[in-house]
Amino acid sequence: MKVEGLHGFDLSPPEARRLQEELATRVVAGPALDHSGVRHVAGADVSTQGNLAYATVVVLEFPGLSLVEVRGFEAPLRFPYVPGLLSFRELPSVVGALEKVETAVDALILDAQGLAHPRRMGLASHLGTFLDVPTVGCAKSRLVGSFEEPGREKGSATDLVHRGEVVGRVLRTREAVSPVYVSVGSGIDLASSVALVLACCTRYRLPETTRQAHNAANRLRRGEEPGGSMRLL
Repeated sequence: MKVEGLHGFDLSPPEARRLQEELATRVVAGPALDHSGVRHVAGADVSTQGNLAYATVVVLEFPGLSLVEVRGFEAPLRFPYVPGLLSFRELPSVVGALEKVETAVDALILDAQGLAHPRRMGLASHLGTFLDVPTVGCAKSRLVGSFEEPGREKGSATDLVHRGEVVGRVLRTREAVSPVYVSVGSGIDLASSVALVLACCTRYRLPETTRQAHNAANRLRRGEEPGGSMRLL
């Protein structure tokens, strides 16, 4: 998978915030995603230890969600831990893993925020501006905004609102479990983002894309998958 025109990362936090504001103008919130045309969906996650980031990307067949490919990449953590700027810390390793992917991917779900971010530039939006693939943020916790608690049943969702703008949906993916926070990354609309996340959820709170990428990243960090790279034929 190609990541085109990515900027450098030798930035101070104030420079990074200014770049986020500039990149936010490039986010495309739409169009709708036709699930009938989706053949493969990918997920990405990052595990850290010391000064290293271990990123993995998994590619699943859709809608069956069987594993097709998993790729890993480790890179030094060169950007400090600053709330709201975590994408600058994690992107180099995620991009390294993505660039190993051989399967044609129709959508990418990240364990991250998209537009549900103070400057509308979470990792899913940040990365999405450099990809020709729709990206979705599906985070385990809220970064910004307020919402009403969704119903207890699977599929119940309410708006996540920040500064008077709907920036995401708070989605119940399993009955009576904590919701996830879905927001547009880029190249897809919010309704399609929610529908894709739900379609990727089976018996667990998190979509299979995130769950399998998370497990693979932890295995890579522990040295159980050297290189973290495998393609299943």
